[in-house]
Amino acid sequence: QVQLVESGGGLVQAGGSLRLSCAASRNILSSPYMGWYRQAPGKQRELAARITSGGSTYYADSVKGRFTISRDNAKNTVYLQMNSLKPEDTAVYYCNYYTFTADYWGQGTQVTVSS
Repeated sequence: QVQLVESGGGLVQAGGSLRLSCAASRNILSSPYMGWYRQAPGKQRELAARITSGGSTYYADSVKGRFTISRDNAKNTVYLQMNSLKPEDTAVYYCNYYTFTADYWGQGTQVTVSS
C-alpha cells in the first residue's frame, strides 16, 4: 500500500499561482511515473502532468507552458507548480503513484480559480 497526501489547493484569482504537493509513504523512485490528474464537476478525470522516475515530463496541452511538475526524491514528494491559472483549471486535483500492479491515488485537493 502507498499513502499519498496532497496539499496546497485553495481559492485563487485568475492569473494567480498555486503549488500542490504530494507526499508519498513509499520511495517514489519505485514508481515508473507519478502524475497529477484533475476532475472538474461533471467531467471525467484527466491527466494534467506526469513525471517519470528518470525525470522526463509530460503535460496536457491545456496546461503546457503554465504548469510545471517536479519531484524531490529525498522527500518522496512530487510538486505541481501552477501559474497563470484560469477559471477552467478549477477542479479537484489528484496525485497518482503508478506501479505495474496497482495505481494509488491521493484524496484530492480542491483548486478553485475565480474570474
